[in-house]
Amino acid sequence: MRFVIDNIDSCNSTNSVAASFPLPGRGEPVRFVATAEQTAGRGQKGNSWEAEPGRNLTFSAVWHPEGVASVEQFAISEAVALAVVDLLSKYGIEAKVKWPNDIYVADRKICGILIEHSLLGNEITRTIAGVGINVNQEKFVSNAPNPVSMKQLTGVKYDLATLMREYAEALVRRLDIVAEAEGRRRHHEEYKSKMWRFDSTPHPFRDTASGKIYHGEILDVELSGMLHIRSFDDENRYRYAFKEVEFLPSGLF
Repeated sequence: MRFVIDNIDSCNSTNSVAASFPLPGRGEPVRFVATAEQTAGRGQKGNSWEAEPGRNLTFSAVWHPEGVASVEQFAISEAVALAVVDLLSKYGIEAKVKWPNDIYVADRKICGILIEHSLLGNEITRTIAGVGINVNQEKFVSNAPNPVSMKQLTGVKYDLATLMREYAEALVRRLDIVAEAEGRRRHHEEYKSKMWRFDSTPHPFRDTASGKIYHGEILDVELSGMLHIRSFDDENRYRYAFKEVEFLPSGLF
């Protein structure tokens, strides 16, 4: 799989720009749109994404997924997230994936991801993956919890164009893997091995439907993306879709 990168000076949201492109056809390159300044970047749950202009990677990738049915779309989320882990690992930064696809270093968030699919029956006709990676920013002023950048971790200033190209290469490698059923299974096991808080120890969670806060242990993630948590408070096993459970800060209790 190939890719092309379009660079623009400023936009409201790279996902919105990517959505304005014609629908990609099968076999077309993954198209990236990257910007130095994003004035209305979107995060999960309708949150905004803080990124100081010219200091971070803010981009979206758009493509027509090959070999992945709509019921298997979590495999794409895994590929996008693991490609970020690949990139950070290249620079000596050990990152984990906070289910479903935020990227953490220890207990600090270094990357946010927002994925949007267009579906036609069981086919994914277009995927747009918006990615924001904190790179050279040294101060964060929003109320986002525990942000961290590559430069804060290593003291090194990074070339954004180089990082953008390296991420694009990492993503297309991952997408080639998930285009095959066996590749998706292997990929899923790797995703689980790199999950944040998947460590056989209790952590605080909140059930968003009931508001109940409890200590729980992550037991598994299905190929569909459903998360399994065992409560240490009542010994029940809970199964969650995205947004049905909230990870709470360690030390809450």
